[in-house]
Amino acid sequence: MTSEGKDGGIMLEPQLIQETGEVYRNPTEVQMSQIVLPCHSNHCGELSVGQLLKWMDSTACLSAERHAGCSCVTASVDDIHFEHIIGVGQVVSIIAKVNRAFTSSMEVQLKQVIPYTQMEQMEYSLAAERRRMRLIHAEIITDLLSSSTAQLGECQEYDDAVLSEKTRVESVELVLPPHANHQVSTFGGQIMAWMENVATIAASRLCNAHPTLRTIDMFHFRGPSHIGDRLVLKAIVNNAFKHSMEVGVCAEAYQGGEPLRHINSAFMTFEVLDSDRKPRTLPHLQPEPVDGRRRYKEAIARKKIRLDRKYIISCKQTQVPLSVPWDPSNQMYLSYNNVSALKLMDTRNNWVLTSEKNKVRLYTLEENHMLCVKVEMYVSVPAEQVFHLLSDLRRRKEWDRHYEECEVISQADEDDTLYRVVTPSVSKGGKGKDFILLASRRKPCDSRDPYLIALRSVTLPNHPPTEDFSRGEVLCAGFTIWEESSSVTKFTYYNQATPGVLPYISTDVAGLSSSFYSTFSACSQFLEANKDSLDALPPSSF
Repeated sequence: MTSEGKDGGIMLEPQLIQETGEVYRNPTEVQMSQIVLPCHSNHCGELSVGQLLKWMDSTACLSAERHAGCSCVTASVDDIHFEHIIGVGQVVSIIAKVNRAFTSSMEVQLKQVIPYTQMEQMEYSLAAERRRMRLIHAEIITDLLSSSTAQLGECQEYDDAVLSEKTRVESVELVLPPHANHQVSTFGGQIMAWMENVATIAASRLCNAHPTLRTIDMFHFRGPSHIGDRLVLKAIVNNAFKHSMEVGVCAEAYQGGEPLRHINSAFMTFEVLDSDRKPRTLPHLQPEPVDGRRRYKEAIARKKIRLDRKYIISCKQTQVPLSVPWDPSNQMYLSYNNVSALKLMDTRNNWVLTSEKNKVRLYTLEENHMLCVKVEMYVSVPAEQVFHLLSDLRRRKEWDRHYEECEVISQADEDDTLYRVVTPSVSKGGKGKDFILLASRRKPCDSRDPYLIALRSVTLPNHPPTEDFSRGEVLCAGFTIWEESSSVTKFTYYNQATPGVLPYISTDVAGLSSSFYSTFSACSQFLEANKDSLDALPPSSF
């Protein structure tokens, strides 16, 4: 959830004792505790999702105002997943803190957030990536709909289908002072609660039972609402799948005889649970012609994106399979996962220095039964030039003997490129390996960000494994590039060693070989030799 100028989301970490002996606490952190009373619940004795959204929004807004020093309003909400039910009598604890401050949505210039702990550094870094996802989310939906019309199929006819028009709901709410802040703007949480209410009614009209809200897709508030506004809330079931349904809901406002102002639109996914709390099979839906069929197909596309997002992003690092199928619909989330995994490795502070030679430092980290390797060195080359030179994997064979061949399969967009890389066999007479890699590039948002080149394996239907090579896989690898000065750069290589990669580095980690040092010394020489080269162009120029 983002108020203007702040990114929400919270992860807890062990307490940190400062030099003064006091326990460190983030100055923007706000905690809210609420006991769930009958007035907060639905007829099942469960906490109303609308009430929970209001509490979450209020806590996040208070945190944003602590940082900004002025009144804040909610600008956007990222995906929300509801996993457990909260009953009457239970206590809800909500914690909010500012992860990072941006300036594009603020009327005042915000002071920067300075991350203090390792967890804050991680969240600060990931906030930029989440913001990037918010900015391009609408484009991804549009591109998928335009390119996947044939895949979405036609609406099937069923004799027992429920007409979508029967699920349509409209309601009007008058915005009163208790619904608004001291600057008379309607609380975003209040609007979300009203939207959830009409969406729940629409969903119940399809299934003739009480539905349970499972997810809310990310959305943006398009404009403000104020005291005295009449808020018109409309909802309709867009599509019904076997065990879930998507409800589209929009909020519009007006005063007097003025035309309606669009406040926001959202898509909510509901299930209906049986007595064992298992999802029930839902009735079929018959959409109305034209607009109804459009919404029906869009819901199928959003479901695909929703499943991709949950599969790729929601999994823990150790649960994500090494190679995930790549296609345009999940490109944004694979790119996010790719960059985020590298950022997480970069924020680790428990690396162990294994050895150092010729100003090349080799670190290791064992975690979750996996070995991670980090190589660090400095070069007298501007950071942006280092970024461009290392971004083009086709040039890596100029300094890395493990890269025998490298070809561009596809330029997904300006920041993401798909490569096929061939490496030699580590044993005499054995097969070489080939890798299908997604390379994701990021430039810094500000001076506290590095340049990033993240690598991970993906699968492509038109590039299956062949008999000539063993298919290798990379879970997480890449470079972080930090500008130390206008002419000095620190660059760090990371690799989360999988079985396919381990044979190439195990002797170095054990101190039995110096190939890592020779490889990265060659990299340094390559960068120095090309520091003024005009050939160091970004992949978008391929």
